Amino acid sequence: MSDWPELDWSEWRETAQYLHLVSQMLGKVRLACTPWLNHSWHVALAPTARGLTTGPVPVGAATIQINLDLFAGSLRFADENGGEAELVLGPGSIADVYARLMATLTALGAPVSINTMPSELPDAVRFPDDTRQRPWDGEAVRRFHHALLSVERVFGRFRTGFLGKASPVHFFWGSFDLAVTRFSGRIAPRHPGGFPGLPDAVTCEAYSHEEASAGFWPGSDAFPRAAFYAYGYPAPAGYADAAIPAPAYYDAALGEWLLDYDAVRAAPDPQAMLWSFLESTYAAAADLGAWDRAALECAPGIPRRPRAV
Repeated sequence: MSDWPELDWSEWRETAQYLHLVSQMLGKVRLACTPWLNHSWHVALAPTARGLTTGPVPVGAATIQINLDLFAGSLRFADENGGEAELVLGPGSIADVYARLMATLTALGAPVSINTMPSELPDAVRFPDDTRQRPWDGEAVRRFHHALLSVERVFGRFRTGFLGKASPVHFFWGSFDLAVTRFSGRIAPRHPGGFPGLPDAVTCEAYSHEEASAGFWPGSDAFPRAAFYAYGYPAPAGYADAAIPAPAYYDAALGEWLLDYDAVRAAPDPQAMLWSFLESTYAAAADLGAWDRAALECAPGIPRRPRAV
């Protein structure tokens, strides 16, 4: 399989929406059980060689972990006492997956009560009430996973070039995207909120400090193609007119710089094109926002070589 496989939203839309809702269930387990961490970092999932993981989650006296195996198409459960279970994903309903997830956690001695309303989605239906039968395209899921790992590799290296406060490279299940964020260290104006399906208190806390963020999402009905995005909050004056290399473009409606995934996968050097997008959009936000770049940045990391100080 290509490192940058095709992701045609129209072809795998139903499966992608199914996968999005499953990832939300796992994220809501983390949300219910882990203490709040700044910018909601405690709820994010992490990429793995086979998919996405909750990492260890404390549930009462127990510790559990749920791995979303995108290669095999299953949920794999483990606890600290050696307990294991598997929930196979396939054609069916969200209600059925939810019921089996809750039953499995209970059987492992780690029952969890979650908010069953999906987040950040239009016309959302609670998990136990979503009985519509959905397809499952395992090959499309594997392509998505392969793309996710290729993106994570570039994002991970980009993350190493910053000494200031920065997020991990993590997967947000609400918006269904992989993201990495850098911070100037200064407090930001209070965010006005207003995101559908997301409490304003969560939004205001997430955007409490000045940031330059970049990410990747596989598409949605509102934006039916895979793309990379970048934005600054608050967006400094002139950000929309910054000299970002083509084929990136500024979307005024979203208030973000975008780079279509198809443009990256068709490039002679996809990693170099994506790297240029990350560096140039960050530099525009930092320069126009008067960040102290000399104090915040360092050379990207190299395996087995400590950063020179």
